[in-house]
Amino acid sequence: MSVSSPVSASAATAAPTQTELLDFVRRTAADAELIASLPLDPEGRTWVRLAGPAGSEAWLIGWPPGTGTGWHDHAESVGAFVTAAGELTENALAAHLPTDGWKTLELTDGVDRKRRLPTGKGRAFGRHHVHEVLNESPDRHAVSVHAYYPPLPRIRRYSRNGQILRLEQVERPEDWQ
Repeated sequence: MSVSSPVSASAATAAPTQTELLDFVRRTAADAELIASLPLDPEGRTWVRLAGPAGSEAWLIGWPPGTGTGWHDHAESVGAFVTAAGELTENALAAHLPTDGWKTLELTDGVDRKRRLPTGKGRAFGRHHVHEVLNESPDRHAVSVHAYYPPLPRIRRYSRNGQILRLEQVERPEDWQ
């Protein structure tokens, strides 16, 4: 006779893949009532935390005209985001950067990628993906849905001057409360 021990719900749930996160943000972005419920501020970004799939962290974010994130990454988390209203621009680096132990890097030519993400468009990304997201519209808000797994352990913020990328700050979840 064998005895099995109960399996916890968290152990039984597999971590969501980038594809599953992208599917989630697409479905959520299609919820017109949810998107319309986000309070929009004329000057600063607004956000509401959502229940993401399988223990992921998800956010609904409003972007006033001319706002952006600055250069950053999501450390060890994979993620996805979709524009639910308006249009966003993503500038990203197509390069694998060292994960720790550096403050300044000189980027090589050809690493920059720019994507326009109108309503309904988005993307998934892997660990240590360095990018900035912008609402370049002069007069229209944008709204987006984001999901990350594991929930964000930290965000590293960078400054960029030409081909020089400099690590400026490391934020942890307690910094966002």
